[in-house]
Amino acid sequence: MKKQQLYRNLQQNIELIQNSLSNTDELITREFTLNLKNTKKDCVLFYLEAMASGDTINSEILRPLLLTASEFSDPFDRSLLTFLRTSVVTAGDIKETSDLDQILLSIMSGGVVLFVDGIKGALSIDVKGFARRAVTHSQTEALIRGPRDSFTETLSENISLIRRRLRDPSLVIKRFRIGLRGQTDIAITYIEGLAKQDLIDEIMRRINAIKVDLVLESGYVEQLIEDDWRSPFNTLQDTERPDEVVAGIIEGRVAILFDNTPYVLLAPTTFNSQMLSPEDYYVRWLPANFVRIIRFMASFIALIAPSLYIALTAYHPEMLPTQLALSIAGSRSGVPFPIFIEALIMELSLELLREAGIRLPSPIGQTIGIVGGLVIGEAAVRAQLVSPIMVIVVALTAIASFIIPTYTLGFGLRITRFFLMLTASFLGLYGLSLGLLIILGHLATLESFGVSYLSPWAPFNFHDLKDSIYRSPWHKFKLRPEYTQSEDPTRQPEYKGRKRKGAKNKP
Repeated sequence: MKKQQLYRNLQQNIELIQNSLSNTDELITREFTLNLKNTKKDCVLFYLEAMASGDTINSEILRPLLLTASEFSDPFDRSLLTFLRTSVVTAGDIKETSDLDQILLSIMSGGVVLFVDGIKGALSIDVKGFARRAVTHSQTEALIRGPRDSFTETLSENISLIRRRLRDPSLVIKRFRIGLRGQTDIAITYIEGLAKQDLIDEIMRRINAIKVDLVLESGYVEQLIEDDWRSPFNTLQDTERPDEVVAGIIEGRVAILFDNTPYVLLAPTTFNSQMLSPEDYYVRWLPANFVRIIRFMASFIALIAPSLYIALTAYHPEMLPTQLALSIAGSRSGVPFPIFIEALIMELSLELLREAGIRLPSPIGQTIGIVGGLVIGEAAVRAQLVSPIMVIVVALTAIASFIIPTYTLGFGLRITRFFLMLTASFLGLYGLSLGLLIILGHLATLESFGVSYLSPWAPFNFHDLKDSIYRSPWHKFKLRPEYTQSEDPTRQPEYKGRKRKGAKNKP
C-alpha cells in the first residue's frame, strides 16, 4: 500500500494527524505562532496527555519557541526545522523526519511532534513523562551479599544500570523495535571483541524473523527464538539482576533487553550456568563451594525424592532397613490409595499451594503457603489419606526445589519429577533409572545457540569445571568459559599481588 505523505500546508497536516489518531481522546493539539524577526510562521505541537511530560514541553519547547525564537531572523542558508532543532529548542533528543509512521510512533511513545506551516516535515522531540517504577531489590533472586538494585520496566533505565557497572567503550547496544502493532523497544547488548560474531548474527536473525502483533514480555521472544520449544527446560536464561547480566556479558554472552519488563535474556546458557548464583562470586571460595554442593544435591533431591520413595516402598522394600520398612508399612496401614496415587495427591497439593501463594498478595501468600501446608498435611494424615512419611518426603522435595536459583529451571525439574514418579510406579528402580536416562539423553541433545546444554560435562571440558559444582579461587579464573567461544579468551593475567610465602612485611 502507498504510504500517506505529509503536506506543506499546516491545516492539512493537522487534519492528517487528527484523522490518524481519531480514536485517541488524549491527543493534545497545541497551535501557536512562531515570531521571528522578519517573518511569522504558524506551528502546532502534537502529543498525548498521559505520555509526555508537561513541564518539559513548557520549559524546553514552548518557552524557547515563543520567547527565544523572536531574537532570530528567518534562516536562508538552512531549513527552518534544522534552525529550530539546533538553535532554539533545548530538549535533548530531537530528530527531523518526514515519515508519517515515525511521527505517529513518536507521539504514541510519549514524544512531541512539531509542524511548521510551509514545511513538508516535522521535528520529533523525546519528552517521555509516563509513570515509571523506581529501582528496587529483586523480587525473585534474593541475595544476602550483593547489590540490591534490579531491572525495571523502562528500557533506558535498564541500559543505564548496565552502563553503570560496565564502563567499556566496546560495549555495544543495538536498539530496534519488534511487533507489527505494538512496536516494542528492545536492545541487544554485548562487548565487541568478546562476543562471537556468529552468535550475534544468529540472535539477530531469529529476532528479525519474529512477526507478531505485540511483545508484552521477554517470554514472548524467548519462546520464539529458543532452540527446542518442546523441551521442559529453558535454553535461554532470564534474570532481573543487572550484576548477573553484566557478568554474562563479560564472559562473552549476549543480553537481550526489553521495554515494559524487568526480565533480561542471556544467550547462550547451560544447565550449569543456571545453577550458579551471583552470590557465589561475592563470598570466599570455600563457603561458595559448600553452598554450591548443597545446591546441586538439593536439585537432585527435588528431582528424584518422590519417585525414589515410590520405587523403594512399592517394589524394593528389601533394600530398606528392617525397622524403617516396618515403620513405613505401619504408617500406611490405613491409607486407602496406592503409593503412587498418594504421592500424586501430595505433589499436586503442593503445586496448588505454591501457585496460590504466588497469586495472592505477599503477606497473605506467605501465610497460605506455610499455614496451608501444615494444616492440610496434618489433616490428611489424621484422615489417613496419606502417610506421615509421605508428608516428610514431599516437604523435603519442596524445600530442596526452593534452593534452585533460577525459577524457570526449577519449573523444568518440577515437570520432570512427575515423569519420574510415573516411571517408578511401573518398574520401580528400573523405571526410575530408565526415566533418568531419558532425561539425561534429552539434556545431552539440547543446545543453546550452538552450545551444548550440559557443558562442561558433555562434551567434557576440564577448564570449565573450575566454575561448575566446584568454584575455584578468583585468582584461578585466568580464562573465560570456553562454551561462550569468546574472541578474547583471557579474563585476567597471572595474579601476583599476594605476598610470597615466608616473605616479611615491610614497615
